[in-house]
Amino acid sequence: MKYLFPIILASVLIVSCSGNSGDSFEKALNSNDLQTLRTEKTKLETERQAISEKMRQISDLIETLDTLKKVPLITTFKVKDTLFNHYLELQGSVKTKQNLVIYPEYSGILTKVYVREGQAVYKGQALAKIDDGGLGQQLAQLEIQADLAKTTFERQKRLWDQNIGSEIQFLQAKSNYEAQQKAINQIKQQIAKTVVKAPFSGTIDDVITEQGSVVVPGQSPLMRIVNLNDMYIETDVPESYITSVTPGRSVLVEFPILGSSHNGKIRQSGNFINPANRTFKVEVAVPNQDNTIKPNLTAKLKINDYTNDAALLVPLSIISENAEGQQYIYVVKDINNKNEGVAERVIIETGLAQNDLVEVISGIENGTEIIEEGARSVKDGQTVSIIQQ
Repeated sequence: MKYLFPIILASVLIVSCSGNSGDSFEKALNSNDLQTLRTEKTKLETERQAISEKMRQISDLIETLDTLKKVPLITTFKVKDTLFNHYLELQGSVKTKQNLVIYPEYSGILTKVYVREGQAVYKGQALAKIDDGGLGQQLAQLEIQADLAKTTFERQKRLWDQNIGSEIQFLQAKSNYEAQQKAINQIKQQIAKTVVKAPFSGTIDDVITEQGSVVVPGQSPLMRIVNLNDMYIETDVPESYITSVTPGRSVLVEFPILGSSHNGKIRQSGNFINPANRTFKVEVAVPNQDNTIKPNLTAKLKINDYTNDAALLVPLSIISENAEGQQYIYVVKDINNKNEGVAERVIIETGLAQNDLVEVISGIENGTEIIEEGARSVKDGQTVSIIQQ
């Protein structure tokens, strides 16, 4: 009812003005006289200005009477000390130090392949055999000659011990026997290279060269052996984190393809900065009891590079910035029993952000009442009404 009188007054003024000018307006239109029309136009413009001024006065009066319209409605929250963990998010790939393509050490025909793909093998197990090209026969002949050299040496030694015979005969027999032994050892080493053995325990992932093929050292890959027990994730970390990303830091590892995740720790941090991209490498060990994690699998890493047990966090959405580049938020002070208070702009300094929250380093303290909804529509020193705390 308190707004009814101003509205009725405005209506009466408009109607009265329009009623008085209606007759002259019709006469001016029907006169077809240029001067009369110009006079009427000037009169109407004067009336319009007068009506506009009266409408402005009525609007000011309504705004004065409508006290609720002048008080913005807001919501607030009290900032409290809370645990804040910041995570550096990176992408890495799974690797293993026991992922090897086996090459032959001897040239020849691959006569036997003892394993198949997917077969588990142990360290030192024979995987394949290469034709020795007659080395076995040479070894047999050398062993016969070595037996003779051994017998000759032993007889010469017995005579020499009895001071019978010349020293030169004894030394020649000894030298011949030792030379035969060295020749046998060399042949055995060559023959050992014809047997391809597992360098570590693992699984044969791929048999690359088929039985009967001619193989050459360093050129003919035979098979791939993989051990999935000692798996780790390797990733590149920007050099700016060299002091915060260190061995022992907690890491959340996620495998999007597998839909799984687990907690780990950095086990190794590189000591070399790559000049090409200014990064250093870190390793995170991953358990693989069920062997679902494979080499080169993509992983997402969230490395905990900062923790504050008593951080003051505010939403990023309520922070504004002035012309000087300073960040500020609005707080509420002097709250009365009607839940009305005064908005105050506070300059703050922020730290790290995580998701939609940012840590406030200075400018506010524990328990400060901060404006959330309506933070971008209030003004410094304005009275506000809190509808939710």
